[in-house]
Amino acid sequence: MISTPCTGPAMSSPGTRSDAMGFSAETLLGWVFPFQRQSYVPRDAILYALGLGLGRDPLDAADLGFLLEDRLKVLPTFGVTLATLGMWVKEPALGIDWVRLVHSAQAATFHAPLPAAADVTAEARIVSVQDRGEGKGAVVVLQRVIRDARTGAPYCTLRQTLLLRGNGGFGGPPATRDETPPVPARAPDVTIDVQTSPRAALIYRLSGDWNPLHADPAVAARAGFERPILHGLASYGIAGRAVLSAFCRDDPAGLRHLAMRFSGIVIPGDTLNFRLWRQGQDIHFNARIGDRLVLDQGFAQLNQEETKS
Repeated sequence: MISTPCTGPAMSSPGTRSDAMGFSAETLLGWVFPFQRQSYVPRDAILYALGLGLGRDPLDAADLGFLLEDRLKVLPTFGVTLATLGMWVKEPALGIDWVRLVHSAQAATFHAPLPAAADVTAEARIVSVQDRGEGKGAVVVLQRVIRDARTGAPYCTLRQTLLLRGNGGFGGPPATRDETPPVPARAPDVTIDVQTSPRAALIYRLSGDWNPLHADPAVAARAGFERPILHGLASYGIAGRAVLSAFCRDDPAGLRHLAMRFSGIVIPGDTLNFRLWRQGQDIHFNARIGDRLVLDQGFAQLNQEETKS
């Protein structure tokens, strides 16, 4: 997998304030990200699927569709790994307290299935910066559009929500409440248990997220965890796989939209219990580990009405 920026370092746009000593919402909103381009091959999509736990049963024909190059389908959520921006939050001019940053939610709209191999580009921008108040942090939404490098056709539009816990109280617009409808007040239509592998984070990181929090026990201990934790985007991908399995007959084209909030820590080896409710083409879901809610406000939209029997 090759990912390269096509321009030099990011810089703020004309007329915005860039202050290395303090946080500036104006600078962040005007930030110009480098144009990104990446080539990927079937091996990369297969490695991503293995990182989510597919292939636990090597005779599972549904999983093998995402693992064998002679029939390869690509998981839609593979898009979150493409043409990423690296650790842009450490840029001094932005004044972000990046050590206290939390990836709080993720959403994606899937415009077309990803091919087994492609050259892709990404255009990124900050959509919004909201102020939760002094001591409560700021909420930042970053959008990234992944396109085919040759045709310009979009594959997916990604929205990443970041909670900057150390940057509140700057006088910006107040944070708004999430308006995701609650899950229906009835028993779920489908429940799925997904046992993650103790090696899940060590495999998933090979798809591009090298944060040592997910691999090095010493780093995890300094962050207050007994052991390395699973990447939030790995949980996101596992949720996408659950929706595909339950409602899309394992067809990547069946999934139009996937969003969720990360509400708890997942440790590699944990078993995620997904509860899913269907209302037409809308899917509501959450996931627990025992009694602990770890994925909340889950919402998916389907491109097709047909369900898996």
